[in-house]
Amino acid sequence: LGVSTGTDALELAMRACGIGPGDEVITVANTFIATTEAISCAGASIRLVDADPHTYNMDPAQIESALTPQTKALIPVHLYGQPADMHPIMEIARKHGLKVIEDCAQAHGAKYHGRKVGTFGDVACFSFYPGKNLGAYGDGGAVITDDAEIADRVKLLRNHGSREKYAHAIE
Repeated sequence: LGVSTGTDALELAMRACGIGPGDEVITVANTFIATTEAISCAGASIRLVDADPHTYNMDPAQIESALTPQTKALIPVHLYGQPADMHPIMEIARKHGLKVIEDCAQAHGAKYHGRKVGTFGDVACFSFYPGKNLGAYGDGGAVITDDAEIADRVKLLRNHGSREKYAHAIE
């Protein structure tokens, strides 16, 4: 689903997953501000975990100690073309009933154990900002998911809650 920016992709993905005020989202401390900005724009609180010192990606060993009853999602950030350690991240998410929103803005085409990033979590977000490794002439972003309900909600949210002109199903 095309959206205006990678930051919008992250915010719309969170809102489509039902994340908002009173919820917490865990991401890695060394991410670009857009990841945390999107969490705030969705109305959720930010919880940070440290990066693995060898990969600079989210350290799965840090996640469970950061969980609270308000935690609703994890945002692993695939950084510098290197995928986050998705198997343990997904295992923790499933164990605790958390959504996983992959931030793929810095890892277009990267693979983890032979599988492309963006295909592990509930939703994945991409940025096509001109400085990215797959940049657009201007700005742009994308949300991918195999969940029809999340996809439908992103479509509504990116178009002011409307499926047809002047008929707004959601705010």
